[in-house]
Amino acid sequence: MKILYGVPGEGMGHATRSKVIITYLLAQGHEVQVVSSARAYQFLAKAFPGRVHEIKGFHIAYRNAAVSTVNTAMLTLKTASATLKMNFNRYRELMEKFSPEVVISDFESFSFFFAKHHRLPIISIDNMQVINRCLLDIPLLPEWKSSFQVARNVVKAKVPRSAHYLVASFFDAPACKDNTTVVPPIIREEILRAQPHPGNHVLVYQSSTNQKNLLQTLQQLPRETFYVYGFNKEEQHGNVHLKAFSEEGFIQDLASAKAVVANGGFSLLSEAVYLHKPICSVPIPKQFEQYLNAAYVQKLGYGRYFPEFTPDGLKAFLYEVPQFQEQLQHYQQQGNEVLFAELEKLLSQIK
Repeated sequence: MKILYGVPGEGMGHATRSKVIITYLLAQGHEVQVVSSARAYQFLAKAFPGRVHEIKGFHIAYRNAAVSTVNTAMLTLKTASATLKMNFNRYRELMEKFSPEVVISDFESFSFFFAKHHRLPIISIDNMQVINRCLLDIPLLPEWKSSFQVARNVVKAKVPRSAHYLVASFFDAPACKDNTTVVPPIIREEILRAQPHPGNHVLVYQSSTNQKNLLQTLQQLPRETFYVYGFNKEEQHGNVHLKAFSEEGFIQDLASAKAVVANGGFSLLSEAVYLHKPICSVPIPKQFEQYLNAAYVQKLGYGRYFPEFTPDGLKAFLYEVPQFQEQLQHYQQQGNEVLFAELEKLLSQIK
């Protein structure tokens, strides 16, 4: 079957998850062409030479470590002309060389509009649709209500009226709409092969733009050893080791960590849960999906959610790590088998 696969450039989690599915589809004999942008395009073009087409994607703007709606709108308007020009050229190229029978979208708009224009069935595969198509059982704190409304409206409008939605989630969220199937998170092969064991360090994944006080906070816990990714530097500051990014090194440090400190990004939290690593989650302000993931981490007893990154919060989390480790032992997932089975069933129905 000929498949057009759309991957957004915003956030590398989409790219790493999509790589897993694209690899599977190719192994099953399907013909796959991919559209993507920014870092995701570079990553996927290297993984699948000759199959990936660069488009211009939508990007989120931040201000003071939070999502800025105004700045995001201004950035979108500023780049609209160049975006439309490049995307029109890619559209024309695809029409000349490739005639897909189905489109798979990982929360990506170009492939969605391509499918609608050509009346092709669309399969949505992502974690964001949990906000719109599933029943959620977490407290909606007052400070997150406006972000929830924005997130739900964006998610609802992103890939509407798709043939089916495969919604990835590490927590139980029953589907409340038709044509929706909740599946376990997509786990990349390197994580599936990892041999988890509890070491003596805490893995920290933060970006320098999010946490200005990160080093100072970690240094206030001198008895703990922290491996920090996100600054892309090789430096040591007492008990804090800054590490330049290396996929192999990161996975090794994740598999051997006694705990993980991160924002609320779905990919890393899913991998941590899969490897049974307790999580301290501090979501980026105004990103409801990150709060959602963090809140479920706490609800399930897999770790703690904090609105801010503080020494006292980190100490409280680390004190409870043994309890979180025990609770995580109940989480079980058979790799990506459930997702692949559901995807093949959907593709067979389209044939």
